Amino acid sequence: MTNPTKDRVVIFDTTLRDGEQSPGATMTHEEKLEIAQLLDEMGVDIIEAGFPIASEGDFRAVSEIAKNAKDATICGLARANFKDIDRCWEAVKHARSPRIHTFIGTSPLHRAIPNLDMDQMAERIHETVTHARNLCDNVQWSPMDATRTEWDYLCRVVEIAIRAGATTINIPDTVGYTAPEESASLIRRLIETVPGADEVVFATHCHNDLGLATANALAAVAGGARQIECTINGLGERAGNTALEEVVMALKVRGDIMPYETGIDTRKIMHISRRVAAVSGFPVQFNKAIVGKNAFAHESGIHQDGMLKNAETFEIMRPEDVGLAATSLVMGKHSGRAALRAKLKDLGYELADNQLGDVFVRFKDLADRKKEVYDDDLIALVNAGLDAESDRLQIKHLRVVCGTEGPQQATLTMLIDGEEKSTEATGDGPVDATFNAVKALFPHEARLQLYQVAAVTEGTDAQATVSVRMEEAGRIVTGQSADTDTVVASARAYVHALNRLLVRRERAGGDTREVSYKDVS
Repeated sequence: MTNPTKDRVVIFDTTLRDGEQSPGATMTHEEKLEIAQLLDEMGVDIIEAGFPIASEGDFRAVSEIAKNAKDATICGLARANFKDIDRCWEAVKHARSPRIHTFIGTSPLHRAIPNLDMDQMAERIHETVTHARNLCDNVQWSPMDATRTEWDYLCRVVEIAIRAGATTINIPDTVGYTAPEESASLIRRLIETVPGADEVVFATHCHNDLGLATANALAAVAGGARQIECTINGLGERAGNTALEEVVMALKVRGDIMPYETGIDTRKIMHISRRVAAVSGFPVQFNKAIVGKNAFAHESGIHQDGMLKNAETFEIMRPEDVGLAATSLVMGKHSGRAALRAKLKDLGYELADNQLGDVFVRFKDLADRKKEVYDDDLIALVNAGLDAESDRLQIKHLRVVCGTEGPQQATLTMLIDGEEKSTEATGDGPVDATFNAVKALFPHEARLQLYQVAAVTEGTDAQATVSVRMEEAGRIVTGQSADTDTVVASARAYVHALNRLLVRRERAGGDTREVSYKDVS
């Protein structure tokens, strides 16, 4: 229930648009729909679902998200031209609550991109915002690189956008240049100076190039902004965007000095954080605020002693507040299917019977190999199962021979479109040999851009989560898998990426990036 003594801050999530612009973070159609549903269920007010003009794939994803959304406003991004805006409207118009977000770069550096002088750009803003408002009652306008735009000109174009019908004015710190005091002052001065400013919502969109995105967003709220644009895990171009989990929990924990509230169900934060990390292939750093693996971990003896006496000694929020289970070791090889279902539900996963059956088989296999099964082990198992998109390529048997001298050898058997094929290959190490064997059985031109290994839990029997990123003909895919055997996890992650690549190939006519200029807001 909304507290009438607190101002409401609207949460605008752009994980599926700005977040997906992170190199290598491209999500599949199904993954976008899944993340949008999770955002909707969590209480995000506005979901920026994509850039409809960018590709047929983006258009289809935004359109389907718009049709399926239950509560959230669905927004699409459009550059300052009629074609972009019309395409955006076609994608979002079926939403219960649609929004068009149109933008243009207003700083001296960004005005040079379309080669417009100040007057020409002002006219373009008037025409395009008017056109958007004629299509949709809910229009957001952004002066890209606003924090490096001349003050007088910024006031001028903001006033033009308001008069043309914009209902939300977003002030982006596109390159992460500003500082908190400047962020607050800029919003405050615009509200005080620009005619009609009191009739619209001001928003803030901050990038993290100097590590100040969260601080700048909160400062902007103090200055009068009532919409924060953010992403799950701070995903985004370069150093990323304002992290949703950080601003939401900061407002919740420090309501004494920031009397603002959101509609976010914070208990769903951890689950969606893990899911975005899995589908994007961007793991969360261990010491990441709120959702990092160490955010609620205590190793220091002094800290542990204090925690045992009173958790508030070293924790300013409860793990349960962000959806983290308070205990981590309750499952073992004697645990049954019902216990596994209950445990996964506690972790935020409600699986269908067939999905649970698959996870249960792999859980039992893991429990036989590990002395202790932790929450993170279970999460890795579930993510590995949910991420399987295609059965065209499957690993049936893998054997690797390692020695201190000479090349390593991998013997691999795979099912390719139902046909069993085997080969042997060598390489500079067991993983290289395994990847060479996969390529021998399934020739391809995809280039490995990233290979990353992270231990899920502790100990020599810990599961390793392997993430790979591959590129072929401009299509970037990621693959991820977990196993107690790092080589097996590597092989499965590699094949997972190839399966995703096959899906992308099938959609190549509409899923390639047709717009090269995507460094927006």
